[in-house]
Amino acid sequence: MHHNLVLIPTYNEKENVERMIRKVFSLKTLFEILIIDDNSPDGTAAIVERLMPEFPDKLHILKRAGKEGLGKAYLAGFHWALERPYDYIFEMDCDFSHNPKDLERLYAECVGHQASLAIGSRYITGINVVNWPLGRVLMSYMASVYVRSITRMKIMDTTAGFKCYHRKVLETIDFDNIRLKGYGFQIEMKFKTWKHGFKIVEVPIIFKDRTQGASKMSGGIFNEALWGVLKMKIRSWFTHYEKMD
Repeated sequence: MHHNLVLIPTYNEKENVERMIRKVFSLKTLFEILIIDDNSPDGTAAIVERLMPEFPDKLHILKRAGKEGLGKAYLAGFHWALERPYDYIFEMDCDFSHNPKDLERLYAECVGHQASLAIGSRYITGINVVNWPLGRVLMSYMASVYVRSITRMKIMDTTAGFKCYHRKVLETIDFDNIRLKGYGFQIEMKFKTWKHGFKIVEVPIIFKDRTQGASKMSGGIFNEALWGVLKMKIRSWFTHYEKMD
């Protein structure tokens, strides 16, 4: 049996975190959850800690001192996961923009088709985004077009944050050389996975904007990603990537 860990970063997610935990644990596939909380002032961590006795050895929490960016939260989760015998490590949001049921579809792609990275893709079959303003949809879609043009990756949703990694990917990537912290982190992790030759598949999903809590998205996050991609591409010219798959 595979050991599966879902990483869920949180900051002020008291409206969503308990519902998300219960939903993931209701799935047929066995998942564990690591909540990575950035010292949420709304008491998100306290809700998780209250639930932990109900889900012993399945629900975990990693409490950090404060907000340091999405990338650093996930890197902390990756380090935590690699210290334990997990086979597949997932990333997802806490706000239900990612449907928890799709965790099983990502898992099936990795197990059934030997993918090393399965991406929940908003754009592989058109634009499957619900409740976003048109401007935000266009900004997200054009960001992926831009990233593909710079990197030459054949990935339609380059900024996607709903993913399943095989452990070997995370063991291969040098986390110390991950430079981007916000949503650019998602691009950089895909780029390094691709450069190492791992098999990547995109699984079509429907992305729904949050209905509870406040969005963490900002224009500055996208600016960091867009300028960071150019620097990332230039650095790659001077970096050797061992082919793994």
